[in-house]
Amino acid sequence: MNVTFRQLTLFEAVARHLSYTRAAEELHLSQPAVSMQIRQLEDSVGSALFEKSGKRISLTEAGTEVFQYSQSINHQLEELEEVLESLKGLNRGRLHIAVASTVNYFAPCLLAAFHRRYPRIHLELDVTNRQRLVQMLTDNSIDMVLMGQPPRNLEVESEVFMDNPLVVVAPPDHSLSSETGITATRLAEEPFLMRESGSGTRQAMERYFLEQGLEIHQGMQMTHNEAIKQGVRAGLGLGIVSLHTIELELETKRLVTLDAAGFPIQRHWYLVYRKGKRLSPPGKAFRDFVLGEYKSVVNPVVEEQV
Repeated sequence: MNVTFRQLTLFEAVARHLSYTRAAEELHLSQPAVSMQIRQLEDSVGSALFEKSGKRISLTEAGTEVFQYSQSINHQLEELEEVLESLKGLNRGRLHIAVASTVNYFAPCLLAAFHRRYPRIHLELDVTNRQRLVQMLTDNSIDMVLMGQPPRNLEVESEVFMDNPLVVVAPPDHSLSSETGITATRLAEEPFLMRESGSGTRQAMERYFLEQGLEIHQGMQMTHNEAIKQGVRAGLGLGIVSLHTIELELETKRLVTLDAAGFPIQRHWYLVYRKGKRLSPPGKAFRDFVLGEYKSVVNPVVEEQV
């Protein structure tokens, strides 16, 4: 089979976008040039890699297999380039990091500190939900992920780098704001704003009330921490959030944490990547930096509350 790296690179772009036009734009080529290379690749493998349905294209079974291998080959070539650059003593390379939306409250500070130390390493950041993070790990399309509980049905390496305390929040004028030792039974009488199904915070909430033999009084469901915080401030219900997401609200006294039994729920933030993945020099530098420098991004307001 006579297949070139160039053909695999072009195919990977088309398969990722499911569009010849977008792949051509990304690679700064004409669409006919991309189409010709894909036809030559199909001739080499002896099978169609895409099928058309109207104006849309999708991968065939053979195309899906070639896509997985082309991604792996591209990743290995990138790693090879970074290793060779490191042997030259060059402090450079690329690093693609994805973080949970809640992590993004402190991730920019962490990445800024890393960039100051390694200014020639190009960083790319994706902020997304847990479901997408797990998919990125499954596809091995990401260098590292910063998230809550690592997926259990996927072989990954995971290391704790920071505590993630979950607290109950309320507006300052709430009837429970001045009480101490609030019981789980009393909390269950209040409506709670909920994150979407699959959210790590929601899972922790449900586990807490289940262990107490109580049902959550579910209020509105919201997909972002900012919406939860604004809903709590508006009096729509209580919320359970990561302490790292409310630093500003605690400083400005727009929200308060409740003295509730069993809180804070102590969880952790993890640095996660696929098991067996060979970390590039920038990846190793980032791992060491995160595990050793996380305290530099923790606001004293958070430390005082824990």
